[in-house]
Amino acid sequence: MKVRLLTVGNKMPSWIQSGFNEYYKRIQPMLSTEIVELAAAKRAKNPSDANLAQYREQEGQAILGAHATAAREQLWVLDVKGKMLSTEGLAEKLADAMQQGDDIALVIGGADGVSQDVLAAADVKWSLSALTLPHPLVRVVLMEQLYRAMSINHNHPYHRGN
Repeated sequence: MKVRLLTVGNKMPSWIQSGFNEYYKRIQPMLSTEIVELAAAKRAKNPSDANLAQYREQEGQAILGAHATAAREQLWVLDVKGKMLSTEGLAEKLADAMQQGDDIALVIGGADGVSQDVLAAADVKWSLSALTLPHPLVRVVLMEQLYRAMSINHNHPYHRGN
């Protein structure tokens, strides 16, 4: 199984890149992971609601285009209204996808969220937290949680939860 992180935006601060790289390196023996950075839409200084919808649509087309290149790939979208999962629940969902022989494209949308087209195409809508997290930080939290979930599935001592 392979997980591709489809992320809108690039040029992350060095501390984000450092944290992401640490978990990216750790997870590779357990789960092949790739990051695909998609360009964020050019934003106006004072965007209107119509502009925000346009940005989501433009970024959504890039997300769906990147997803369309892979066969047998589930589309998991991070969305504030998605279902919250415990780490153990995430481990189960990853194990189920492995059993089915599916890969996963995990979407981190842009600063203004994801388009309705992306949400409609999603196999899973997942919320990391009820908190609003800075977009770059989501990359680090997501990689750590994927690593923790795979540690559970591989009986690795990293996860010491209940």
